[in-house]
Amino acid sequence: MKTKDIGALFLLAAMWGASFLFLRIASPVLGPFVTIELRVLLAGLALLLYAAAARRNIRYKDLWKKYIIIGALNAAIPFVLISTATLTLNASLAAILNSTTPLFAALVAMGWLGERLTLKKVLGFLMGVTGVVILLGWNPIPLTPKVLLSASFSILAAITYAFGGVYTKKALAGVDSLSLAIGQQMAAALLILPIALTKLPKVPVSGAVAISIAGLALPCTAIAYLIYFYLIGSVGPTKTLCVTFLVPLFGVIWGFVFLREVITISMLLGLSIILLSIFTISDIDIGALFKKEAKKL
Repeated sequence: MKTKDIGALFLLAAMWGASFLFLRIASPVLGPFVTIELRVLLAGLALLLYAAAARRNIRYKDLWKKYIIIGALNAAIPFVLISTATLTLNASLAAILNSTTPLFAALVAMGWLGERLTLKKVLGFLMGVTGVVILLGWNPIPLTPKVLLSASFSILAAITYAFGGVYTKKALAGVDSLSLAIGQQMAAALLILPIALTKLPKVPVSGAVAISIAGLALPCTAIAYLIYFYLIGSVGPTKTLCVTFLVPLFGVIWGFVFLREVITISMLLGLSIILLSIFTISDIDIGALFKKEAKKL
């Protein structure tokens, strides 16, 4: 991976890490379907306005069927599943389950794209999951039927992301990231709309909820998916979906910055393991990377 790709991966993780904070505020009030409908619809409209202002041509006539597929796999299905699961699961368990996405992506890519699942990659995945567990801590909760169902939602969301990433790489190679981002969000909005209309909230929406929806729609979705599709085209789905190892890390960082939460030794250890897993999976020569950056200085 190039230096700019690594930077893009961390920026994407920072944005998606913030989404959990916004979801925890909005979902209990609006419900998962209305929350996600507003997230993808507003994101799609914002990107359309940007495309019009920048006079960018958006491909849609010959790709609308494929946009529906990625809208379902990359947004509508996993967003609703995760939003529903986080109403029951604690943050640690939800993040750990979400961190399985790169492993599923590697398995799907192996069968669909013919990518090799090397021992080095498997070790990297296991390191990443271990790092997340150490970072957030394992806090057992009673395994009630509701908890088990929510956990299965999180795992299914990870599998759906994996298929979405690989499908994008295979079926939409060469399509610019802006067209992909707009197509995905608008397709997801159309898919969720019929259900969202039956789930409209009956309570007033607070300013905090409105700000959370704006945060979900703009940085966490509109901008984030432009970066995501850029990375899919640049480094492939398996390496891109390693971002799920970094998302919990940024959840901790945002908690420290905005909520003054304490950073512990276990958090620093987990961070170190997660970063090492990213380098392992991405086949990055750390020494060569630092030498390259030193030459620029």
